Parts: sequence; structure tokens; C-alpha cells
Amino acid sequence: MTTTATEAAPLDQNKTRDHMDVVIVGHVDHGKSTVIGRLMADTGSLPEGKLEQVKAMCAANARPFEYAFLLDALKNEQAQGITIDTARCFFKTQKRNYIIHDAPGHIEFLKNMVTGAARAEAALLVIDAGEGVQENSKRHGYMVSMLGIKQLAVLVNKMDAVDYSQDVFNRIREEYLAFLDRLGVHPTAMIPVSARDGHNITEHSEKMPWYTGMSVLEQVDAFQKLRDDATRTFRMPVQDIYKFTAQGDNRRIVAGTISTGTIRVGDEVVFYPSGKESVVSSIEAFNAPIKTSSEVGDATGLTLTTQIYIKAGELMAKKGDPQPYVSRRFRANMFWMGRAPLIKGKQYKLKIGATNVPAELADVVSVLDASELSTVENKEQVDRHDVAEIIIETRRPVAFDRRNDLEPTGRFVIVDEHEIAGAGVILTQVDEDDSVMMDHIRDREFTWETGHIDNEARLARNKNQGKLLVLHGVYGCSKRRVAKQLEKVLFEQGYNTYYFGISNYFEELDHDSRMREMGRELHLEKLGNLARVMADAGLLLITTVTDADDFDLDNLRRLNEPNDIFVVNIGENVFSEFPIDVQLPYRPDMDMAIETIVEKLRERNILTD
Repeated sequence: MTTTATEAAPLDQNKTRDHMDVVIVGHVDHGKSTVIGRLMADTGSLPEGKLEQVKAMCAANARPFEYAFLLDALKNEQAQGITIDTARCFFKTQKRNYIIHDAPGHIEFLKNMVTGAARAEAALLVIDAGEGVQENSKRHGYMVSMLGIKQLAVLVNKMDAVDYSQDVFNRIREEYLAFLDRLGVHPTAMIPVSARDGHNITEHSEKMPWYTGMSVLEQVDAFQKLRDDATRTFRMPVQDIYKFTAQGDNRRIVAGTISTGTIRVGDEVVFYPSGKESVVSSIEAFNAPIKTSSEVGDATGLTLTTQIYIKAGELMAKKGDPQPYVSRRFRANMFWMGRAPLIKGKQYKLKIGATNVPAELADVVSVLDASELSTVENKEQVDRHDVAEIIIETRRPVAFDRRNDLEPTGRFVIVDEHEIAGAGVILTQVDEDDSVMMDHIRDREFTWETGHIDNEARLARNKNQGKLLVLHGVYGCSKRRVAKQLEKVLFEQGYNTYYFGISNYFEELDHDSRMREMGRELHLEKLGNLARVMADAGLLLITTVTDADDFDLDNLRRLNEPNDIFVVNIGENVFSEFPIDVQLPYRPDMDMAIETIVEKLRERNILTD
């Protein structure tokens, strides 16, 4: 369902003023919207005439006025009685400007809360004094904890409904503090309030003389600004690489939005997971003055002193900063919201930074009942609304930080059937020795059955080893023409060879949307498994691959074990670690290319006479 965020424009847009993001959460009908409405009205932060307009609308419809209606540009809230999306509202005090994110309390919309809380520096959690601590109150407490929000004020609302009873407040306080303590969360304050009547919201209430702490507004102003992201470790997910060729312009502009830190011309940078290094040559912008630096939040384009080959999805770091982790496996805390459970053996899409990569559940470490904080043992799947500690395995390496080290690059979401189904934070990387792929290879080799003909006998008859020959290069480099001509020449010379077209699997992949999204990874995996069989049969299997990297070729090599692969690269050599057997120029002379490849095959005793 699509909604529009309620955005009351702040009265003071002066960028020199301090500002803070605060998220407000709580069980449905516990009064979050009323708290926000009161804060906006009592601080004079509403658009001119808004309060009178809403009051007049209520009078015209014979409805009692409620401060919650000030947020009801989300019209579904008045119709359904629940907030169904995260609304961003603004208010200001003498100290700073605030953006308050109204995260939904209904359990069906908890995934939107994750989005609302993602940038928050502090949180307000609302509990109804009459209803007490509810299941969602505990779930929200856990989510605030999991997202690493350290500054939390708990508001016990609707104190008017319990005659402003100190005993009721104390019972809720003790119960919820005990719960939060088990999470390692220590709230900054617990405040008894009546948002409807304005008690303890912006001013202290005479109705509750027994409470001597801060009002909500005083507590919000007392929250501390977190460390400026501009001074933190630098990270920029690479969203794209733009290449200009007009009028002799050979620039490659690396584009992305800076997550944390600051970058300057002359800084040494490293890209992960490729590990390639360079130096920032310039910071580019369209129709803007020349810049020598860029900081967190900036959509940035930059050029490098050396033309290294990197891909969208890499994570850019400064060489002198703490470096991110690079792995295919990591341990994480995750909240699952998908209709279907998270299960092993199923392919999902993981999004972290600018990276979208196929992933699967490798292991369930533990599942937590978030309402009772009891651990469910020996569970093999993660059901809807479960909080779990899991191990995730991706099909290719990803770069990330641990949540406790750098939050923006330590968060991820999992997509199932085109919907965000899970959100979590990374705890640490996990050793890859027991990866799903390595388990597959070990199991395959353990059960591999051969006939009476061994490799030596096949070599004696065919005069060639079984081998996967990979011709790599960018589109238009002539690799396919070279591959087909190589097959023809080798066949005419009496060798056992076959050209396998790169698109031979694509028709199969197109029939399944999930497989189509992961087509490249699945194609290479299928190619590696096929090559293992063909090489064992003594066949020279020739194929082409476009836009691969070191990991892609290493995966093909592993999948082809105990056989090896032979790689011909045409054009720019983009590989930093994987050894290339033959390097050819872009669009090489055909006769020269075939002669060079055949000569190297003979030199390696892949071809024998």
C-alpha cells in the first residue's frame, strides 16, 4: 500500500543550526501520533493555520479533536486507526531542529519501522499506562537494541486513564526495565505523560508531583549528538562507473553517495572486495564549482590517477583507515518479516550498500522469541516475526563492516520474491572453509564414479588433456569469433574439442524470475559443473565469459577441480590475482590469436602430438 509521508516544514531551515533524527515507536493505539502532534503544536512548529484547520475539520464532522490528527495527511490512519508507513515530521526548540520518524506500531508494518529507525540518533518508545507492556512493546525494544540506538526514553502515556497513579507507573517501569536489562539496554529516562492533555510533554505536570525528572521536550534536548559522520571512517558504496569517450575524454568517474567520512583529492583509496588501489585525482560535479573534498551524504563522482577496473557494488575506503571485512559468510542478527519462512537451500537476494548479491541461509545459530527473550533450540528455519542469529552465505564476496564498528555499512536487507523480507545487522565474518559451495564440491568428489578408462588412456587416444578453455573480454572484443575459430582449427587437427555458447543456459534461466535475477552466478556455477564432466571425458571445452573478476575465475577453477582451467584474456587485463595463460590485444588478428593460443596449449602439454 502506498502512502505519502507527513512533512510539516520546519520553521527554521538555517543549516547552521544543529539537527537530530529521533524515531518514535510503540504498540498500536498507545499514543505515538498524539505525542508527536503535541510536540509539534506546543513548540510552534506547525505550518501556519494547520492546527485551526484540523480543529475545524473535526468540528464539521462532529468528531472530537485529537492531536494525532495533525499527522493525518496519511489519510489511512483516520480510516483504519493505525499508522501504516513511516511519517517524517519536523519540530524545533531553541537548541536544535528535529526530524521525528513516526514508526508504525502494528506488527504487520514492523519492516517500515526498520527504515524509520535506520538514521535515528535517539528513540522514544511509547507504552499505554492502561494496557501496560505489550508484545509489540518488547519487539520494539528489541529492534531499537538491534539497530544500535543507545539513547532511549520510554514514555508511559495515557496516565490520565489510570488517575495519574504512581503505583501503575512504577509497575510498568519495573517490568519494562527488567526486560530491557536482559537486552543490555539502559534507557536514559522513563517519563509518565498524558499526551492528550499535554502533561509532562513540554511542561511539567501538577497532576504528577511525584515525578521530578525531565519533561519529554527537555529529555529530547538532553539527547547527545552522535559523533559527526563526516569525521568517521570513510566509506562510499560504488553505485556506478561512468566512462566518457567524446573528444578524447578518457575519464572514468566513480559515482556513489558517501556513507561516512570525508574524501579529498590526493587521498589513497582501496576498493573492496577487489582490493584494487588508486589515488583520488579529482572530484567531479555537473554545473558546480570545482571541489577538492566531499563528505558524508554527498552524491559524489571522482576520478582516479590510475585507470583501474572496478565494478558497481564495490565499497570504497581510504587506505589509512580501518578496512572493511571481505567475505562470503557472516554472522548476523536478523528480524524476519517474510510471508514464507527463511529456509536453507533457497536463494534470496541480499542488499548491502550498493551491492545486490544472491545469498542463502547457511545456518540458524539460534532463534529468539522477542516477546519473552527465550531461545528456541534446534530450529532449522526462521519463521515470520522471529528474531534470529544466523549465518548467511553469499554467492560472491561482499565488503561490509561490523555493526558495532560502523553502522551504515553493517546493515542489510534480504529480498524474497521482490519484497523486503528480512532486515539485520552484521556481527562478524565467518570462516569460509565450510561454505555451501565447498560442501557441494566435497560431496560431489566423494561420490564421483569413473569407468575403466583413466585420463592417461584418454590422453593417449585424443592427443589432448581434458580442459576448460575460457576466453574472456569485454563486449565487442572478438572473443566469440576467436573461440569458434579455435574450435574449428583444433577439430581439424584431430583434437577432441567443443565450443559451448555462453547463452546456452540463458533460455532455461529466463523461465524462472528468481533464476533470471541470479543468472550470472548460476550460469558460472552450471558452467563449472559442466566443465568438470567434460574435462573428465577428455574434452577441450571452449567457452566465453564477459566482465568476470578474480573471484569468478577462481570459482570456475574450484568447480572444475581436480582439473584446471586455461584462460585467454582479450583486451584490458582486469585481473589482479588470477593468472592469465594468454593475453591478447583488443580485437586481435585472427591468425595471430589462434597461433598464440595453440602454441601455449602445446607448451603446457595440453595438446600432444
